[in-house]
Parts: sequence; C-alpha cells; structure tokens
Amino acid sequence: MNDSPRVAPKSPSEALKPVAPPAPPPKARRRRRSSPFVAMMSGLFTALLVLGGLVGAGIAVVSSQSRSPGPFASDRVLIIPKDSGLAEIADLLQREGMIEHPWVFRVSALISGNWTKLKAGEYLFKARASQADILDIIAEGKVVEHSITIPEGLTSEQIVARLRENDLLSGDIIQVPREGSILPDTYRIPRGFGRQAIIDRMARDQRAVLQRIWERKPADLPIKTPQELVVLASIVEKETGRADERPRVAGVFINRLNRRMKLQSDPTIVYGLVGGKGTLGRSILRSEITQPTPYNTYVIDGLPPGPIANPGRAAMEAVVNHSRTKELYFVADGSGGHAFAETLEQHNRNVGRWRQIEAARRDPGKPPAEASVDKVEPPPSPDTRSEAPATQPSEGEAIETWPVPGNRRAAAGQPQQGTALAGGRVRAFDASEGTPRDPLLNKTFDLNSPKQIPALRP
Repeated sequence: MNDSPRVAPKSPSEALKPVAPPAPPPKARRRRRSSPFVAMMSGLFTALLVLGGLVGAGIAVVSSQSRSPGPFASDRVLIIPKDSGLAEIADLLQREGMIEHPWVFRVSALISGNWTKLKAGEYLFKARASQADILDIIAEGKVVEHSITIPEGLTSEQIVARLRENDLLSGDIIQVPREGSILPDTYRIPRGFGRQAIIDRMARDQRAVLQRIWERKPADLPIKTPQELVVLASIVEKETGRADERPRVAGVFINRLNRRMKLQSDPTIVYGLVGGKGTLGRSILRSEITQPTPYNTYVIDGLPPGPIANPGRAAMEAVVNHSRTKELYFVADGSGGHAFAETLEQHNRNVGRWRQIEAARRDPGKPPAEASVDKVEPPPSPDTRSEAPATQPSEGEAIETWPVPGNRRAAAGQPQQGTALAGGRVRAFDASEGTPRDPLLNKTFDLNSPKQIPALRP
C-alpha cells in the first residue's frame, strides 16, 4: 500500500504556461588599457618617492657630517679673500686642514641658504669647530676685530701718519683733518677697514663727546665756545701726563685767564714753530721763546687761535670740571708730577727743590745745552712785573734757565724778568720735552716707536 500523498493533476492552462529561462552569467568587464601619459606620471611619482628618500638620507648624512668636530686641534685664523665664491671657500678650508669633505660644506651651504651670505674677511675659528660652525661664522660676518689706539695729545698730522703706516687698514686719507677735530681713543676695527672711514669715525665721536661735555660747563667758565674748550684742553693735554693732575693744571690756566695773565705754555711755542709736526726734536732756544707766532702764549694774550693737538675725553672733562683753587704756578716735583703754588714765593721754593733734583740728575761737569732753555718769560704782566731789569745773554751763550708757569716738564711758574745772577745771567733750567733731562715721560708719544718720539740731543 502506497502511503505517499497524491499530487493533484495540473490544469491544462497551468501546464501550457511558459517557464522563464535562468539569467545568463554576468559577462567579465574588459580592462581598459592605461594611456602612456598615466603610465609616465605613475613612474615619475614612484621615482620621486625613491629620490625623496635618498635625498632625506643624504641630508641626514650631510647634517651629521657638518656637525661633527673639525680636524684642527688648535684655534685658527683664516682670511677669506674678496670675491671668493662657495667653491673657492670650501677648497680653501680643505687646503688649510679645517674641513675634510668640501662637498659636505657646499651642500650644507646650499641647504641652509647661507651660500648667498658668505663674506670676505679675517675670521677666528675655535679648535675642533664643526663645518656648521664655520659656515655660520662666515655667513654672519663675525670677523676678527683689532684694536687701534690713538694716544691723546698727538697732532692730526701725527695721527694720519700712524694710520697710513698701519697695515691693517686700507685706502688713503683724503686730507689731514683740522687740528683738534678727532677724538684719540682705542678703536676696534676689522682688517681692511678704510683709513678715511676711521678718521670719519673719530670725528663723529669727537663731536658727540664735545657736545655732551659742553652742555655741562659751569656758567663762570671763561670759555665762550666749544672750540675754545678744545683749545684749552689741548694745552692741558700737552702739559701733564698724569690723569689726576689734569683738573688742577686746567685750574691754573683758567685762573690765569680770569686774571688776564699770559698762559706761558711751552707746547704752544713748539706748535707755533713746527705746527702739525708736533715736536722740535730738541730743546727750545731762547730766541724762540719771544719769537712772535699766533700760537706762542708767551707773546699773545689769552688762548691761541686753535688747538695744538687732539685732546682726549679726560682733558676736555678737566676743563669744565677744573679744580677750584687760587693756584697760578706749577713746577715738576721730581716724582713724575708737579708742585703747585698760589704765590710766587711758594713757587720759588718749589723751583728751588726742583733745581736740586735736576742738578743731582745732571752728569757732573757736563755744561748746560748751548743756548737752550725751557722757557724764559717775556715782559710779564703789570701785576707780576719786577722793577729790576734783566741782562739777557747773547745768542749761542750757554745759560741756566728758570722754570716758569705752564711747563709740564719742569716749570710752571712765572719767573721775574728782573731776577739776575752774578754775571747778569737769567736763571732758569732746561727740561724741555724730548731732551735727556725730561723728568716726565710724555704719555702722548708711543715710546716703543722711534717715529713717534722726538730725537734726543746727546
């Protein structure tokens, strides 16, 4: 017996109904072939990626190499010539043993952008300086600076001569600057600095310093213009080589100006005779003391028409900050300084002590220099005139001289024209600058250079 269910027979309409065929399988899409341009760009991109990686690795290597300590074991100074390019500088550094791989230096300069900033000049490189340090120093122009010292009290001609002889400087000086218009000082300059440029710098500094000092001048100063201040400061500068004496020496001259007394300063005699050359190279002769020149303060009243040297800052300060004393005289004291006095009597005692010191220094039996004096005052002003006439020795006669006011070297007093000794000779002594009897070394001269000091008389 068959237990399976029976299926009802389909109707004729259902049997004739068509059956939809199965859907065909999807056709595979044909791959479009890439164009040559796309292929090229793809390859280029790939190449750039590879190149970028190589460049990054190279930069890392260069950076490491450039920051490694250099091969030189001690500090080095190197001069980079003008118009040197990156390649020339790299080769120079290699030849001098300061770098090992010039290509590393060149690549470092290109990467950092410093290759357009490299400057000529003289450079100091510390021992073991890396290529990066060397590159930065040259690119920033950190050149070596040298000190040039211009001593106070030199004339403009003497200063120009010094600058022209200095091998650190370059170029020429257009003209000798006006006396007293440049400031003696120590200047720091690079090698190759222009001579005219340093003159211009000294002139600017002098104007600035003078302006500041002039603004602080006291109302009772018998100086009417900044130029007159420079004139008096130049005399003070030449009269004393000691900083602590400048205000006191300035006070003596200001007291004399207020009393309408002649200044009687030896350096003004010298300047009137030789001008900017600065020194005679010998003692002052008797005939030169009374020889009229526009600068001879034994002959003229008041200040000379211009400075006799270029004073320093301290000398100009001393004029406006002068000592408030009644002193009118000063004379060398044998210790490198001066003894000051208010009266002629006090001054004569100081002169006597100086004469003893000077006599002890003089070689026994050696006669005084022929017709050579430090200074003998011309006819004094009425308030100091002596009634007794003095007998003057003839030209060429060996004389003794008396110290007189305003002499940095020996005498800064006012001798009496009428004071005479046996035989009718005027007393004084010879202690002119640049002679063997000079009791005080002149700090305004470079004693290490024979070109800057006066010739000594035997």
